[in-house]
Amino acid sequence: MASIFHFAILLFGFVQPLVAVLVQEQPLVLKYHNGVLLKGNVTVNLIWYGKFTPIQRSIIVDFITSLSSNRAPLPSAASWWKTTEKYRGGSCSLKVGRQILHEEYTLGKVLKTRHLLALASKTNFAIDSINVVLTAQDVVVDGFCMSRCGTHGSSRGSVRGTYIWVGNSETQCPGQCAWPFHQPIYGPQTPPLVAPNGDVGVDGMIINLATLLANTVTNPFNSGYFQGPPTAPLEAVSACTGIFGSGSYPGYPGRVLVDKATGASYNAHGFNGRKYLFPAMWDPQTSACKTLV
Repeated sequence: MASIFHFAILLFGFVQPLVAVLVQEQPLVLKYHNGVLLKGNVTVNLIWYGKFTPIQRSIIVDFITSLSSNRAPLPSAASWWKTTEKYRGGSCSLKVGRQILHEEYTLGKVLKTRHLLALASKTNFAIDSINVVLTAQDVVVDGFCMSRCGTHGSSRGSVRGTYIWVGNSETQCPGQCAWPFHQPIYGPQTPPLVAPNGDVGVDGMIINLATLLANTVTNPFNSGYFQGPPTAPLEAVSACTGIFGSGSYPGYPGRVLVDKATGASYNAHGFNGRKYLFPAMWDPQTSACKTLV
């Protein structure tokens, strides 16, 4: 029996609706649709497609480790991830599992959705794992930059599982998929922030990967938390697009922390002394987008 795949797309763009000063903004509500969420211990398998340097890979591996590590000072990556505990079912702890390197571009440098599914299937799907496909900066993916910076989806066959795809946008569309570390391609032209790990493409991937990991664990099979149609839902973090700190508005990410030595902007400490910039996440207790700073 053929598997049926369901998709939830991380759309680029950071322009939020402007609310008239005299009109009270309505609470943002993501409805729970009574489905399974990913809770407990969840393994994140990484499939690297194309050429990533060892430093680039370590930034992303440390990022995933940071989400469940309590060793970093506050505000921390783990404190951001802790908001997912407020969704039904308790906590979700992530750990890095298998890593598969595909540096020879065996499927070419222009990929369709079916290629992403094939890559995600390189390690077996399981209910307690997420297979993450990461494509290098010279890989073109169908819809990349035009309508999405990444995707999360699920398989519904004999074994249910989830997957994520995120691309490195540094040479293709950093103004769309690596904002606020690059001048936006449209909208208000505010100065870009300095990337905390010195890599605009990878630091942009971190923002999109953080978004999709939170969206996946809170809505893995299109029956969790979301607002709107299941084919194009607003989810845990995609409902808060463009918000990174307090006082944000369209084109301005908000007030964040700045490293005095490097000038880099961040809002969370991570594993191995890393610093990261996390987007806001919807908090079910307050029905509002929650930032770390």
